[in-house]
Amino acid sequence: MTEAIRNAIAAGHYEAGTRMPEKELCELTGVSRTLVREALRQLESEGLVQVIPHKGPIVAKMTVEQAAGTYEVREVLEALAARRFAEYATDEHMNQIEAAFEDVRRAYESGKVVDRLEAKNIFYTRLVEGGGNEAIGLALHMINSRTMLLRGRSLSRENRWQQSLLELEALLEALRKRDPEAAHRLATEHVRMAAKAALSSFDEGAALKRGN
Repeated sequence: MTEAIRNAIAAGHYEAGTRMPEKELCELTGVSRTLVREALRQLESEGLVQVIPHKGPIVAKMTVEQAAGTYEVREVLEALAARRFAEYATDEHMNQIEAAFEDVRRAYESGKVVDRLEAKNIFYTRLVEGGGNEAIGLALHMINSRTMLLRGRSLSRENRWQQSLLELEALLEALRKRDPEAAHRLATEHVRMAAKAALSSFDEGAALKRGN
């Protein structure tokens, strides 16, 4: 239920600053208003939703500065997770992340932003599990919730998904070789490229508003 609302935001069904009528959310999720409100409270705690008095829930807005800062933190966390995976993952962990990557490949080829986001979330879950540091996983969960809309911006850009897949494939190869330094570097580069794609959409939005 919560994931369904989160994915609707990521897919652009609800854009930043727009209202999210409870009736629509009930129809979207197929649950009662009480459960929808519980989901909204969870998303509010993650910074994805704001509840405005006398107006109701809206999708939270994020400035370009906030977005850049969020990606900066995500970069550190994912690079650390990749390093730890290369150092500590078992063969079973490797099998699981290999399978997760194939799901990412299929999702990317499907052309659906939500499918891509869901598959990548599972990939990162496997990455964290292999590294054995629960704190990284908890921190990444919060960061990825805040970047859900931004990741949608990034992956929906023309040709970004193809490049993203190549970056993840290179990272996977470093994990296979149990190369912590290469894994750290490639994970860092992957997030930086995603940030570049997402942040450039802010510039384009500003240009559109100016009528350029």
